[in-house]
Amino acid sequence: MGGAKKGRILILGAGIMQGPAIRSAKDMGLETVVIDGDPQAPLAAAADRFECIDLKDIHGIEALARTLMAEGGLDGVMTAGTDFSASVAWTAEKTGLPGISYESALDASDKERMRRRFAQAGLPSPAFTVLREIPPAGDLSVGYPAVVKPVDNMGGRGCRRVDTFAELRDAVEGALRFSRSRRAIVEEYMEGPEFSVDAVIYRGDIRICGLADRHIRFPPYFIEMGHTMPTGIPRKDQDAIVALFIRGVRALGIDTGAAKGDIKLTKKGPMIGEIAARLSGGYMSGWTYPYASGAAPCRGALCAALGIPPEGLEPRRNWTSAERAFISIPGLVRSIEGIDGARKIPGIKDVFFRAEPGRRISFPENNVSKGGNVISAAPDRETAVTAAEEAARSIRIRLAAPDPQTEAFLRGPLKAPCFPPPAFALSEKLLQELMELPETAPRRPAFPAPQSPAPETSRGFRPFRGFLHSNLQDYMGRNPRETLDAVRELTGVAPETLPLGRGFWIALVRGGYQGGAYYIDTVIKDPAAAGAGGELP
Repeated sequence: MGGAKKGRILILGAGIMQGPAIRSAKDMGLETVVIDGDPQAPLAAAADRFECIDLKDIHGIEALARTLMAEGGLDGVMTAGTDFSASVAWTAEKTGLPGISYESALDASDKERMRRRFAQAGLPSPAFTVLREIPPAGDLSVGYPAVVKPVDNMGGRGCRRVDTFAELRDAVEGALRFSRSRRAIVEEYMEGPEFSVDAVIYRGDIRICGLADRHIRFPPYFIEMGHTMPTGIPRKDQDAIVALFIRGVRALGIDTGAAKGDIKLTKKGPMIGEIAARLSGGYMSGWTYPYASGAAPCRGALCAALGIPPEGLEPRRNWTSAERAFISIPGLVRSIEGIDGARKIPGIKDVFFRAEPGRRISFPENNVSKGGNVISAAPDRETAVTAAEEAARSIRIRLAAPDPQTEAFLRGPLKAPCFPPPAFALSEKLLQELMELPETAPRRPAFPAPQSPAPETSRGFRPFRGFLHSNLQDYMGRNPRETLDAVRELTGVAPETLPLGRGFWIALVRGGYQGGAYYIDTVIKDPAAAGAGGELP
């Protein structure tokens, strides 16, 4: 469909995740009309025409579509990586454009309706109950452990595991805040690894676009720290996951457009987490699948939205693409270092940032509160994964000092399980060694509070020897010595040249390189100017 413009497409969303769809539409010669509720949306200027409309405003979107039809025509409507497939379906249904029914779209975006459809079709899916208020004390019908979610949100917002009634009450309160309809769904917890599937559907023909391993961490939340495309699991398990996904797509009535699914592989076999009537976000459909296969799911989904046979879905290579996130402890971002080095690592294709200097950042409780993401591609899996993980480790976020949120975090527990967890999970032996270290800094910050008495001794650096010789790793895979190197690079100060003891090591164990750098920034007047033997107050 190259050459002169041959049609017009309405795309919902002007964020980073919609970038591949906007670019693909232009490559196909389509005029792009893009809407977003944010007038400053990142890709508003990339559209041929941008309109600021709330993506929940189905009547406003329909009115725009009718105006476009009267002013030169409209050939299709679609979205990718947003939770507004129902707005797409409403508009398509009311204007006679290709798409699924509005009812099917509601089934694919409302988790209560979705679970009921799966149950009616006899598909393996967790038992559930729906709550509209914080429950009184009593038994939970699905049992513990359970997962609490808002019925109508994405990105892991308000989603967490619960193991007790007290946790249930807190989680339901949080989920209700994130739910547009003030409903929370409580589901049976499914134990096992998780996978993401993308597909393009045309007249009931389901074309699988990719199956990726998802890397989920930080319970009780479900934080995706990356995914790897394609999956590395055995073929029989892949086939079982895809077969269940296809049955789920049909049960929801998704017969035109796109679908993405999250499937768990449990001891009982695959079980459906969720299926949405759109292409995935999280850099999968627009980045890692094209990098790994050379195919173009966005182009295929655009074709389906136009009512023509999908093109661009044939794989042209068998590479691996890995996406990895980098995160931060809470605080105010002072600077972000290592960006150029990360981009120069062989195999790195993209580096994306959510964190920015001058803005606050938190430890992630959902998939939209991370520091950023890196994406690699290589002919073999090991090279792609190694490149992405090295690039994610290369990026260092320095926090401003002093800051009460950072200090509150660094006063947190050193023993797991807890949330947020410490950067390093110490054994009892190492924890005891840490508590026996003397405090040597001449002026301790107000954190971390000493957790056991230790005599004030000499002013020399006190190494935490057991920790330094351990094979422990932080959130991003740095070992203790690499973490010290990151502190040195970030502050310009060598920790071993300063009179640092137990307090410094507590900050390092709790907050990783960021905690160590923050501690030095707090006890040194001017760390940027303090050379190898920095001046102490």
